[in-house]
Amino acid sequence: MAGPQGFAQGRGEAPLRGAPAITSGASRSRRSGASAASETCRLHKIFLAYVVCDDVPYTDRPRRKTVTTMDVVRALKRQGKTLYGFGG
Repeated sequence: MAGPQGFAQGRGEAPLRGAPAITSGASRSRRSGASAASETCRLHKIFLAYVVCDDVPYTDRPRRKTVTTMDVVRALKRQGKTLYGFGG
């Protein structure tokens, strides 16, 4: 549950201020098992949620119902994560 100014309360959770960086260490399997896998899953869900939120205007403006590859490329570029090799 979020506290004042968007900071998480309890259980040592980090505030969700921006899309977290998914590093190779976070996505690599470790001996600890479920805790590392659940943390990786949580980071991927947050990252995907931010990309989808940034992608909505690129799909809504031309009144389309289908998200194209270029919509996702533009959303990632807006976040500063330029993806090369997919047109435009």
